Formats: sequence, structure tokens, C-alpha cells
Amino acid sequence: MAKPSLATIDTKPQPASRSVVLASYLLMPAALLLVMWEHLLPGLLCVCIGFLATRWFARLIGDGLARLRLPPSRAGVLARVVAVTLVLLAPIALISLGLSQAREYILDAPDQYRDLLDYTARTVLELRLKLPSEIAVYLPEGAAEVQRVVANYLRAQAGSLALAGRAWLGGLLFAYVGLIVGGLAAIAPMPLQRRPLAAQLYRRITIFGEAFGQIVAAQFWIAAFNTLLTAIFLLFLIPLWGPHLPYTPALITLTFVAGLVPIVGNLICNSVITLVALSVSPVMALACLAFLILIHKAEYVINAKVVGSRTQMRVWELLAVMFVAEAVFGPAGLVAAPLFYAYLKKELQAAGLV
Repeated sequence: MAKPSLATIDTKPQPASRSVVLASYLLMPAALLLVMWEHLLPGLLCVCIGFLATRWFARLIGDGLARLRLPPSRAGVLARVVAVTLVLLAPIALISLGLSQAREYILDAPDQYRDLLDYTARTVLELRLKLPSEIAVYLPEGAAEVQRVVANYLRAQAGSLALAGRAWLGGLLFAYVGLIVGGLAAIAPMPLQRRPLAAQLYRRITIFGEAFGQIVAAQFWIAAFNTLLTAIFLLFLIPLWGPHLPYTPALITLTFVAGLVPIVGNLICNSVITLVALSVSPVMALACLAFLILIHKAEYVINAKVVGSRTQMRVWELLAVMFVAEAVFGPAGLVAAPLFYAYLKKELQAAGLV
């Protein structure tokens, strides 16, 4: 008796009862809330990034192998393997490259620290001369006093700094594990048939992935807009009344790359630009800080406008969700709000409720 071919096997999901559909609707938000409560948002975002990046690389490599006239099955397997390898090794390669380029900065750190102390001491002495004597007595008197103040502050904050460092390392670990999970999920073979609950959960995850793709596309344009404003400020406005900032091309590139991460990336590049401007003069640092704060506040409206246009959400809806999420979950809520609300609205639209 001949065995049935794959083409004759029914791959449609089994009909799902209302209880199964309800269970899938409850499990998905429960999982998302667990992600927020346990601070696993970087891992979740990297799962999505790893999945989409692996699929994109696999499709790109597969098209290239098809031109070489390889058998489709062999080309597909090879494309998936190469794609997931690229996605998983790219962060390690970038970190290794960054550390190798930063070696001289690490070796010169003592000299840089000494120069920074001297610069800080000179700035403090200038302030002591300009401020009223009642206020000037509270400022350090020289480099040794500045060093003592900094050392006392670091000693007092040692526990907080250790916890912050541990949190950053944990976040990076979760992010890379998420990248691995997303990459492996992208090349996993599709099952021939799914049970009702699995089929419903797959539908929930698929809709979530569609929302994530829309948010990523919107964030690309937000990053491009922020980069354009920053480039105009650094290349044209600053030279009108002061010297050029050092490392301007690198700062513009950092603005775009970091801007791909909602809100948080903008804060990171703003801090770096302000520190570089401080090496020129305190006035330059204040000017950069004021300009970048203005961009950061405007990003609320820009983010809501761009994301809303791509996900059929009104600006006031997204702004309200972003403010509430930030109040409840902090900066992580601000990052997650556009994604979670876009997913919620897509689910409501699919159910015909809105």
C-alpha cells in the first residue's frame, strides 16, 4: 500500500473551541506582562529581531544560491544555516571589534582621567571666582579636592554601581539568548499539523510578529529623522558660533544606529554627544544638552505620529499609552508601549471589534 505524500497530508489546524481560543488570548497577555515584570524586554525584542533577521538573510542568500543553480532543497538548508550563523556571530564580532579599537583608550585611561581632573578643577576654580562667596565656599578648591569628592561619591554609590553593572550584564545575556532563540525558531521546520491550542498560539505570535515588523519599519524613519536633525545641528549650527565637535561623523552614525532602539537609544546617543561637547566647553555641552532634550521631548509626538500612521493608531491613543506605560513600568514601558498596543489593536481588528 502506497504511503501518502506530503501534498496529501492535511496541514490545516484542527477546529478550536471557544475555550481554546480564550486560553490563547489569556496566555499571550500573561506572557507579555511576565516579560515586563521580570525585566525580560531586551530578550523579547532580540527574539523578534533574531527571527526577522534570520528570515531576511535566508531569503537573500537563498536567492543568491538559486542563481548558482543548486538544488532547491540543498540551497534552502544551506541558506538557513548561513543566515542563522551570521545572526548569532555578528554581535560577537562587533563586540570584539569594538574592544580591539578601544584598547588604546583603555591603556590611556589614567592619563585621560588625570586630564579630566585638571580640566574639572580649572572649571571649578573659574566658577569660584565668578560666583558669590556664599555659594563658592561649597565648591572644591582644586584637583585634589575634586578627586576626593569623586572618590567619596563613588564609594557611597559602590553598591548601586555594582547592581547597575550586574543588571546591564544580565540584560545583555538575556538579549543574546533571545537572539539565539529567534534565530533557531526562524530555521525550525514547520510542523505538518498543529493541535488547537498550538494553532491559536501560533496565530497570536504571528500577529505579534506583524506588529513588531511595522514598529521596526516606523522606527527606521524615526531614527533617520533624528539623525537628520542631529547632523544639521552638528555640521551647520554649531560651527556658526563655535568650534566643530570632535568625532562628528561617528556621532552622527551613532545617532542613527542607537535611534533604531526606541527612546532608550536616543537617550544613549544624547549622553555621548553631551560628554563630547563637554570636552570642548561647558557652554557647548549645555547647548547640545538643550537641543537634544528638545529632540527627545519631540520624539513622543514624532514616535506617535510615524508609528500611528503605519499601524492605524491615532496619535492621541499612542501618546496616552506611552505615558501610562512609562508611569507603570518606567523606561521599559515607554519602549514596549508602541509594540504592545499595536499588537492589541491588530488583535481587536482581526476579531472585528474595532
